[in-house]
Amino acid sequence: MRVTEMLPATGESGDTATEAGRHWLAGRYRREPGSYVRVNMVTTLTGAAAGGDGTSDSITSPTDRSILGMIRRDADVVVVGAASVRAEGYVVPRSAALAIVSRTGRLDGHRLDAADADRVVVVIPASVEADLPPGVAVVRAGPGPDLTPGEIIAALRARGWTRLVCEGGPTLVSQFAAAGVVDEYCVTVAPRITPVAQTLMTVTDGIDTTVTGALMDEAGFSYLRLRAAGRPSRG
Repeated sequence: MRVTEMLPATGESGDTATEAGRHWLAGRYRREPGSYVRVNMVTTLTGAAAGGDGTSDSITSPTDRSILGMIRRDADVVVVGAASVRAEGYVVPRSAALAIVSRTGRLDGHRLDAADADRVVVVIPASVEADLPPGVAVVRAGPGPDLTPGEIIAALRARGWTRLVCEGGPTLVSQFAAAGVVDEYCVTVAPRITPVAQTLMTVTDGIDTTVTGALMDEAGFSYLRLRAAGRPSRG
């Protein structure tokens, strides 16, 4: 699949079926050393965060999946809500830890391979008693019952994970956006008009952003990088 850079308007392109093309694409998403918080999500033209099957798998693309892997390889930890873990059937990323945010301290419905349990942590309020599979670590953040993005980030950074990617779901992403803690939004827009069961993000106040990168592939998918106002550039 050939991907073309629209902004900056270089007109450059790369074929993601080749090693050179994948290297070119990875360079667009690579960040310099240092801490950050990223959001990485996919949506349709109508703002849906999932397709008819209730997951993001049905609205993604091969290029989007490649970018997902590139963003994860640059990160220390992927942060996701427990409801999304159940809905999406999450597996542990190959190159980053997985932090599951939970109010209850349970992982019912999560297909966790015991061999990967040592790379999974569950972030819970300090007052909650966890009921987890063997090997899964507990990270206690704020007092609860709801955890703020700031408390989640602080608890993970205390473990040495300073490069965070929040992958959803929409509720957690909305909380991160509203809290003003996101440095960069990486959003894939699928060229599809779909019913909206749950929107990508819900905010009550606008968030000023600058588009720092825009790509488009031959299937019409757009890949945007937006830097939140007042936050550091991607380097």
